[in-house]
Amino acid sequence: MRMQNKSLDRSLQLLKWLIAALFIFAGISKILDPATFAKDIDNYRMLPYLLVTLMAIILPWLEVLCGIFLIIGNWKKGAAFLLLLLTFMFLIAISSAMARGLDITCGCFSRTLEGTRVGYSKLIEDIFLFFIIILINLREKK
Repeated sequence: MRMQNKSLDRSLQLLKWLIAALFIFAGISKILDPATFAKDIDNYRMLPYLLVTLMAIILPWLEVLCGIFLIIGNWKKGAAFLLLLLTFMFLIAISSAMARGLDITCGCFSRTLEGTRVGYSKLIEDIFLFFIIILINLREKK
């Protein structure tokens, strides 16, 4: 039993590092090109332009900081919770775009030449990511 717990802890630790790296990488790609990221956000047609600009500036830094704090420091629980909220927000945005039939890229990694299109594969990917972050949150509460 103790061996299984150790194995589970190692697996969750590895997932935590992978999630942190994913958000750090995604955030940096957006920080390097905020104009493209602002266009990606605006394509969802969910926010007024002032909030689009504000989100394009704040969101990437939040992703990077949460990724860093998920690994180090006393703010692991807070970072894990914020990543859960962000992922939930991404799920809502993707679902909304799909429901309205928008043919857009997700904006996940703004600097990539060919962005990932919003669709079922992106939705499933984000649902999977959401559940992994739930597991990380449960582990951080212990």
